[in-house]
Amino acid sequence: MYGTVAKIRLKPGNEAKMLDMLRSYEDIDVEGYVGDVVFRSDKDPNVYYLNVVFESREDYVANAESPEQHERFLEMRELLDGDPEWNDGEVVYNGLI
Repeated sequence: MYGTVAKIRLKPGNEAKMLDMLRSYEDIDVEGYVGDVVFRSDKDPNVYYLNVVFESREDYVANAESPEQHERFLEMRELLDGDPEWNDGEVVYNGLI
């Protein structure tokens, strides 16, 4: 499995919009998509960590490079105070899925 942990900073007051947006993506069929988890930081309530997992690096990259994902990113980017910090890598342990 492969994925990313993205650190994002929301503009204040955008949590509900972000969660609604993420829920709207639940019915989208993306090849190799396994799941995601979002954490809100205790230190800074405007900082979130988005964890996304795919079956393979190839599926992850194909999604990341797709025009559909680019449009979803642009929609999300409107809610952010700056660009995400991407941390891509191989999943070496998964006790959730």
